[in-house]
Amino acid sequence: MAISLADLLAVSSLRLIPAGGATASDTPIGWVAVTELEDPLPFLSGGEVVLTTGVRQTTPAAQRRFVRRVSEAGGLAVGFGVGLSHQRIPPALLEEAHRVELPVFEVPYETPFIAIGKIVADSHSADHYSRLEDLLRGHQVLAAALLGGGGLSRLLEELAGMLGTDVALFQYGTRIAGGRAPAGTEPAGTDRSWHRVPVATGLKDRCTLVIAEPYAPAAIVDYAQSLISVELSNQARRRAGERVTAGQLLQDIVRGALAGPDAVARLGSTGLDCAGRHMVVAVEVASGQRKALRTLPLPEDCAGVLTALLDDRLLVLAPEPDGAGLGARLGAYLHAAGFTARVGIGGAYAQPNGLRWSYFEARESLTRGGPVNPPNRLSLTSLLLSSEDVPLADLAAEALSPLVDFDAKHSGGLITTLERYLALNGSVAAVADALQLHRNTVRYRLQQIADLTGYDPAVTADRVHLYLALNVRALR
Repeated sequence: MAISLADLLAVSSLRLIPAGGATASDTPIGWVAVTELEDPLPFLSGGEVVLTTGVRQTTPAAQRRFVRRVSEAGGLAVGFGVGLSHQRIPPALLEEAHRVELPVFEVPYETPFIAIGKIVADSHSADHYSRLEDLLRGHQVLAAALLGGGGLSRLLEELAGMLGTDVALFQYGTRIAGGRAPAGTEPAGTDRSWHRVPVATGLKDRCTLVIAEPYAPAAIVDYAQSLISVELSNQARRRAGERVTAGQLLQDIVRGALAGPDAVARLGSTGLDCAGRHMVVAVEVASGQRKALRTLPLPEDCAGVLTALLDDRLLVLAPEPDGAGLGARLGAYLHAAGFTARVGIGGAYAQPNGLRWSYFEARESLTRGGPVNPPNRLSLTSLLLSSEDVPLADLAAEALSPLVDFDAKHSGGLITTLERYLALNGSVAAVADALQLHRNTVRYRLQQIADLTGYDPAVTADRVHLYLALNVRALR
C-alpha cells in the first residue's frame, strides 16, 4: 500500500512537524502537489498532500480561503514551508484548518519539497511492483488450479480466497461451479448483492461470473475471466465432438448395423456398462435452437452420463434408478435456460438391443407433447419404424401429402380433422364438438380426405393406414 500521511510524518529524515491539532490520516497519499496559487482547487483531483510556502497568502483572508479550497478539492493535508515568505505557519491558516479538520504540518527550510515528493513517488512505485508481483502469483495459482486437475471448481475456490468473498459461475441460468447462488435464489431473509462479470464463450449461454459484495475491483478477476472463457470454450468443443461420435455409435445400434459383443465393446469404450439397465432420455428443442444441443452442458447433478446427438435430438443414457428423475431435472433446466423443449423418456433395458428399444420408446413419447413425457410400451408404429427396411416414411408421405398441400392452399383443416376423427374413435359428433363445426362440415371433410388420398377413414383397413401415416409423420 502507498504511504499514508501518518507514515510520511514519521519519516525522521524529513523533520516534518504536525501542527493545527488534526489527526493524521491512514489513507494512502494519492500524490504530492506543490503550488503557490491563491486558488489551487482547479488543479487538484483529491487525495493529494499540498505543499506551499504561502507566497500568495499574504493576508489572513487569503490564508483561510487557501485552506478551504484545498479541503473542497479533497486534499489530505497541507504542508507549509517556513523560512521564506513566512517564518512560521500563519495563525489564520491553522485556525481555518482546525475548523475544516484538515491536517497541517510544518516543513522546515532545510527540507526540500522534492524530498517529500520523492518518498511518496517511491512508495507508489513499490506498491505498484508489489501489486504486479501479487498479480503474477495469482495468475500462476489460478492456472495451476485449473490445469492441475481441479478444473473450474478449484479455480473459483482459489479466486474466492484471493477476493475474500463468495464467487460462482453460471451458464444458461444455472450454477455450474463455485459457491452460493446469487441474490434471488438464496433462502428468504438473506440480504446480499452480487457483482456480475460476463464471460464470453462464443455461445449464447449467458455465462456470468458472480462475485458477492462487498467487492473491490481487482485485476485478477480479468485473468480469471479469460481462463474461464478459454476453458468453457474448450469444454464445448470436446462435448460437441464426443456427442457426435457417440451419436454415430448409437445410430448403428438403433439401425441394427451393430449388435452383440461388438456393440458391447464399443459402448464399453464410452464408459457405459451394458450389463446394467439404462434409460434413453431424448431432448427435442425448437428448430432454431438445435445447434445449441451440440455443446449444451448438463446440470451439475446430471454429470457423468453418456450423451449423444442423433436425428437432431440430444440423447442422455441414464442408469435405471435415475432416468425418470433426470428427465424431470432436464426439463426444468431447459425451461430455465430459455429453450422451447420437450423431454421423452424410454424404458429401462440392459444390453445394446435394449438401448435400441428404449430409444424408440423415448422418441415416441416425445409425440405426446408434454414438457416431460414418461415411457409407454412401444406402439406398432414404433416397432415398424425400428427397421430401416420398412419404407413407412415414404408410405406416410404418399398418403398425407395431398392433404398437406390442400391445407396449405385452402386452409382446409383436413389434417386436423383426420387426427381428431381417429383420436375420437370415428365419432363425427365428437369431432364436430371438438372443432366447433357442423356435423355436415365434418362429413364433407372426411369425404374430401377419401377423394384426395384414396383412403376412406370410415373403412377399417384404410383407417389403420391413415393412423400409421399420421404417427410416422409425427415421429419423423
